[in-house]
Amino acid sequence: MAMLEVKGLMVYYENAIALNNLSILVDNEEIVGVLGSNSAGKTTLMDTLSGLIYRIKEIEERSGGVRVEVMGHIEFEGKDITAEKAPERVKRGIVLTRERHPIFKDFNVLENLKVSSYIHKRSSKEDYERVFTIFPPLKNLQKRKAGLMSGGEQQMLSIGMALMVKPRLLLLDEPLLGLSPLLQVELVHAIKRTRESGVTVLVTEQFARPLLPIIDRGYIIENGMLVLSGTGRELSDNPEVKVAYFGV
Repeated sequence: MAMLEVKGLMVYYENAIALNNLSILVDNEEIVGVLGSNSAGKTTLMDTLSGLIYRIKEIEERSGGVRVEVMGHIEFEGKDITAEKAPERVKRGIVLTRERHPIFKDFNVLENLKVSSYIHKRSSKEDYERVFTIFPPLKNLQKRKAGLMSGGEQQMLSIGMALMVKPRLLLLDEPLLGLSPLLQVELVHAIKRTRESGVTVLVTEQFARPLLPIIDRGYIIENGMLVLSGTGRELSDNPEVKVAYFGV
């Protein structure tokens, strides 16, 4: 049984289709990548899987904005969670962190990690050590105010904060965006260590080159539709992927 199974997912913003009959699978302790160019539908997918889409829908309805509709089915560990909102999904272990996810800039690293563990009421020394094992640079920055850290360090912290919630499925929305090539490589290694710690990872990206070597399987979407899927190696060797994402 797959950890996550998405069947025929469709998301409409008024009359525009953001996701069109999308189906994906994520097995336990896999790293699965969803790749696509800007505006391909990656963030909408993550909003929908995390349940945030329903918060967006509520806000739009109250303000008289665009109509948001969700169709299809989402199953997590065999349970239909299609209608569940974000808090219920977090309790199940589905945790989202975005590109440039909000952090508490006036708090230091340790304080940010402590605040993020509120859902479990308490945190153990092992919880902090796991974050520092996955992101070694943060261990030496425990007393550093988050607002004084580099963009790459803040990105590590935001993912570390998500790990303090003890996710079973970690959703990473474009974590490499805006980072230097060196920091991209460092973060990719951290994603691999995250999986090795027992956390299943679903990551969206438009930067395919650094991500493909570590993913078990990948899906390429364009205009909200699935156009290609395969293992990381299969996608790396595909001439169409090389042209579209590697420029070769």
